[in-house]
Amino acid sequence: MRTGSEPVTARSALRLRFWLSAWGLIWAAAGTVAFVLAGRPGWAAACAVLWLLVTVDMVMIVRHIRQGPHYQPGRDVPPYEPVDERSAPPPKRPPRPPTQRPSKPSHP
Repeated sequence: MRTGSEPVTARSALRLRFWLSAWGLIWAAAGTVAFVLAGRPGWAAACAVLWLLVTVDMVMIVRHIRQGPHYQPGRDVPPYEPVDERSAPPPKRPPRPPTQRPSKPSHP
């Protein structure tokens, strides 16, 4: 059941993101070195830019992990707040039937 608080209670698998970033960091660094040794400066630059982006992402992930439960609650924190029947929104009204407009007279 959706409560409408999903953006507030959303969770991110930060440790999984960390290990995927580590994998990307290894491949971007290896690609940069391999393309430099192969004499392909354009591809080496592309891998170096990717290496930089992955490094920045990894720093942000580590920062969020170190901030603690505010960004990644533990297993004891429920993902949704319990629904209170008294504070439930009122039921929606059924849609109105379409109104018929008088047709415009055609001009000869």
